[in-house]
Amino acid sequence: MLAGLTAARLDGLTGFGDKASFAESAVHLLVPYGYRRRTPPVRPWVITHYSRELIDADVHPTRQPRRTRIARSLVDAAAWMPADRGAMAVLAAGVQQRLVRVDDLRQVVARIETLRRRTLMTGILDDITGGAQALSELDFTRQVVRAYRLPEPSRQVARRDSRGRRRWTDVMWDDCKVAAEIDGAQHTEDPLQRWDDMERDNDLNVDGYRTLRFPAWLVRQHPELVARQIRRALRAAGYRD
Repeated sequence: MLAGLTAARLDGLTGFGDKASFAESAVHLLVPYGYRRRTPPVRPWVITHYSRELIDADVHPTRQPRRTRIARSLVDAAAWMPADRGAMAVLAAGVQQRLVRVDDLRQVVARIETLRRRTLMTGILDDITGGAQALSELDFTRQVVRAYRLPEPSRQVARRDSRGRRRWTDVMWDDCKVAAEIDGAQHTEDPLQRWDDMERDNDLNVDGYRTLRFPAWLVRQHPELVARQIRRALRAAGYRD
């Protein structure tokens, strides 16, 4: 049956930062361990995976072509990714696009004891539960906050702006009134998005917050610089290590 990214895309996954289109991607098949194909794959890019942990609950009861449920599909896709960041991106995208609940992913991860990256996935799901839903926010949590031992912030904090709209801030240290935003490419390329960001920053500044903004590439490539600037802002607000 179809599994991993193949099944996840059929069930609505629109992307996770990858550049390959669905038509260009390999087709992933999941079969019980010991299964023998009677005929060779009809396409050279069909990849067959064997599992000892494939149960009825993993299989969608009605959808065609036959496929795994979205939670199992995303967990398998994360396990089959070439790199850890790809695994993080797939799980974050599934939750961010509201295709799956974190608890459903947890159940699959907990059940498959031999799962590749099981420990990593458990930690990723903990971070997503804590509010980090984009890959850039997961990078920030792991490569900046944890790696440089900054105090744990609140994530995806909802506040009302000056016009009464509900707005979300990526990261906040409320005790110190310090906020941080991690900007993807759309924040610099789209003028309307840029003004929206500036308006939100202005509202935070009026309310007494120091607002720091970092491009996602800087978080990945120079996390030490990001951590240093945040620590300076926290110390200026009275925080002591």
